[in-house]
Amino acid sequence: MARLTKNQKAVLSKIEANKAYSLQEATNLVKEITTTKFDASVDIDVRLGVDPRKANQMVRGIATLPHGTGKTVRVLVLCTPDKEQEAKDAGADYVGLDDYIAKIEGGWTDVDIIITMPSVMAKVGRLGRILGPRNLMPNPKSGTVTPEVGKAVTDVKGGKIDFKVDKTGIIHASIGKVSFPADKIYENALEVLQTISKLKPSAAKGTYFKSIHVSSTMSRGIEVETKTVAGI
Repeated sequence: MARLTKNQKAVLSKIEANKAYSLQEATNLVKEITTTKFDASVDIDVRLGVDPRKANQMVRGIATLPHGTGKTVRVLVLCTPDKEQEAKDAGADYVGLDDYIAKIEGGWTDVDIIITMPSVMAKVGRLGRILGPRNLMPNPKSGTVTPEVGKAVTDVKGGKIDFKVDKTGIIHASIGKVSFPADKIYENALEVLQTISKLKPSAAKGTYFKSIHVSSTMSRGIEVETKTVAGI
């Protein structure tokens, strides 16, 4: 058996085996057990009692984190010339249309979010085979296909995240950085969980929140007792 390092022993001493913590305790604890030298991301993983293979049990939504994600989000806006200045003023990193469509067709996808307008979706639609697998394809449900491109850029830069249940019934979302104060991580986590709760499909039966875990980039997961989360 591999010998544990000093840091690993310290981490194990702080987490009780088979214990589920309150959300407040978990967001405090994730800071204590993260020993990376870089500012690790804090993530939340939520296992839901839904069958994502059925359209009426798909869970997808948008949450605006009150304290942002702590990440620098690179935004590309594909829009008509009359909307370019609006997008630039809102802080978009890249703005254009035909030139960027050509770049993407050539393999360029060095962005985190793509925002576009309904009037140019006919052009953008052909990028689906490239953007779809990378979760970059604009979608009206996530607010990334809109005539209000400036507002969409501001929202994304300010902490708006898009989440979707995967094929195993789990939602993964980033809720901040380890450098955040614990109360800000807690408030971001609570916003995501309460948003997911509101999206419960009427077709989903039984327990909706099967499990919740909080972790950082390289830490072990901390189980959250679902009954301790307000509003779910």
